[in-house]
Amino acid sequence: MLNAYSSVILAVFAAAAAGLVGAFALMKRTILAGDVMSHIAIPGLGLAILWKVDPLVGGGLTLLLGILLIWHLQKSTELSSEAAIGVIFASSVALGALLINSTEALVDALFGGFGALSWDQFIFGIATSVFVIAALWILRHKLIITLFSPDLAPSAGIRVGAVNLYFLLLFGLAILVSLRFLGALLVGSLIIIPASAARQLTHSLGAFLTTSMALAVASTLIGFYLSARYSLEQGATIVVVAAAFFALSLLVPKK
Repeated sequence: MLNAYSSVILAVFAAAAAGLVGAFALMKRTILAGDVMSHIAIPGLGLAILWKVDPLVGGGLTLLLGILLIWHLQKSTELSSEAAIGVIFASSVALGALLINSTEALVDALFGGFGALSWDQFIFGIATSVFVIAALWILRHKLIITLFSPDLAPSAGIRVGAVNLYFLLLFGLAILVSLRFLGALLVGSLIIIPASAARQLTHSLGAFLTTSMALAVASTLIGFYLSARYSLEQGATIVVVAAAFFALSLLVPKK
């Protein structure tokens, strides 16, 4: 098992990935999907707890299943992204509530805290976070074109459906690596709030992306410190710090 410093390092990488995903989600107007998609992990967490396996494995599997269902609904029906995500969300929360009977297990699933961090989990978390950041950087031009010129994207050789699927998968990975620290209830906040604050503070794409990542990392570091210093709930403290950054961003005058 690893020490507390390793948990902080992993949380920083996970926060950077969440901040970058949140920035693109905000531009795609799917920012609230971060909060909704995180709840898709609840049935998997419940099954993993029931079967006594790593909860994050179960959460990852149901996240993947939910993402594929959302993508399929978007392609094969007239449902909007919000409606497709909403259908999966409502079903996941209900199923998760049925599967998780233990109050302690339910608290872990909703607010984070799945035991000590192992070397395998640490390496997987770091590698996954780096992969999400690198993949989004590689896909950034295609994501921007599909966002601002979806009708022109096919003429540029861009498969819009595939790009949307890639983004949903990266979205799910960013949620997965943060579940340990924030739980299914709060993990979406690390995607939503720093990106929203960064949008208030910046006027260019590059600054927006880097500021969103920086605010997510800063919220995590300060949250870890305050929770350890004053014996506070770790996940909730991180989210409150992020919310404070957003409140401060509202005070900055628009140029």
